[in-house]
Amino acid sequence: MLNNITTYLNKNTETAPLAVFRIFFGVMMLASIIRFWANGWIYKLYIEPQFFFSYFGFSWVKPLGSYTYLLFAICGLAALFVALGLKYRIAIITFFLSFTYIELMDKSTYLNHYYFISCLSFLMIWLPANRYFSLDTKYNPKLKLNQVPNWTIDAIKALLFIVYFYAGLAKLNSDWLVKAMPLKIWLPSKYDLPLLGNLMQQEWMHYAFSWSGALYDLVIPFLLLWRRTRFLAFILVVVFHVLTRVLFPIGMFPYIMIVSALIFFDSGVHHKILAVISKLFKIETSSLNVEEAKSPNKYKGSFNKGLVGVFLVIQLLLPWRYLAYPGELFWTEEGYRFSWRVMLMEKAGYAQFKVVNTETGKQFYVDNSDFLSPLQEKQMSTQPDFILEYAQFLGRHFKSQGHQNIQVFVESYVALNGRRSQPYINPKVDLLQQRDNFNHKTWILDFKDDIKGL
Repeated sequence: MLNNITTYLNKNTETAPLAVFRIFFGVMMLASIIRFWANGWIYKLYIEPQFFFSYFGFSWVKPLGSYTYLLFAICGLAALFVALGLKYRIAIITFFLSFTYIELMDKSTYLNHYYFISCLSFLMIWLPANRYFSLDTKYNPKLKLNQVPNWTIDAIKALLFIVYFYAGLAKLNSDWLVKAMPLKIWLPSKYDLPLLGNLMQQEWMHYAFSWSGALYDLVIPFLLLWRRTRFLAFILVVVFHVLTRVLFPIGMFPYIMIVSALIFFDSGVHHKILAVISKLFKIETSSLNVEEAKSPNKYKGSFNKGLVGVFLVIQLLLPWRYLAYPGELFWTEEGYRFSWRVMLMEKAGYAQFKVVNTETGKQFYVDNSDFLSPLQEKQMSTQPDFILEYAQFLGRHFKSQGHQNIQVFVESYVALNGRRSQPYINPKVDLLQQRDNFNHKTWILDFKDDIKGL
């Protein structure tokens, strides 16, 4: 077995797929930054709010006021440099750091595909994606590599495989398969879609989407890996992600997944793509390495190889951390994030905070809209770590206003996937006495139902 691993690690393939992936990744990220800016979301999400929710251990990451625009500009410029293959190593590191900082600024904006971009950009730091069809090789021909180790391309395939397959495993639960939840809630709202609107009202269609969605995620990585089914699989990728883009407001993610799937194709396809790009932008191919001549240079990257391996192992193991916690995952959400659980829940909640003076017994209730945006309040009302962080913010705020010897309690109710609202947080627990950590939060009340599955 060790010999097989060694043989695989020494195998080479053409560099063209890495070049195409780098170009499309950079272009998609630049478009995402421009779209975010143009829609006014920088101001709405990172400048206008008074308070921002932090990830555990990253409370020091905060929006930068008006300089947040500069942060987005740096991120967009780095994405452009990545696409061009210009100062690639500096550009991809800059993109990873700036994009991840943006992602960490407010936990209420968490999306699986933001995490995916951070993972992907971190992985690309360690790959020689600028050694072919890049400005780096134009200005420094010694960097040119027509051949790279197989693992540099297979690492991207492996990450995509994990994302798809784990998303499929997560759908193997009774809410998704037996109750068609939460699609049974979401799809009827699409009544105004041309041709599809009436179908979205049919219960059989809700189940069809649920079951086909689970099957798609579980099977598509295998179909992409097998040469005989690859073209059909890519058509399915396009149809699936275009349809999800039509039905759900998930931004650039569908397009990112479509272009990412190209990495599974042989180098011949990527040479054709590079030829089209060359013709479209009138690029002299000889200077940007479209030709297939063999390069005497070899890429070793022993350290990078080990680091990429460790990274992929972490991605395999991290989604299973929820098994260390008691209770229903969808209810407590302990171990839920960063595990490729995509669009599995519809949670609606209510959280009323009460501040009590322990000496006088006087109390008053908090108007959450005084401190939180509508998006932040929606996210806070259904997630325990949000509730705790907000309660402790309220404690600090009112103490600074002259209120001493206070306690903060919350009366909260949450409805999960169409069920009736249930009490969520123990209303007798003073949240100022609790600390956020990786331990189970015993002040979350039990879920009064059962969801079967992974």
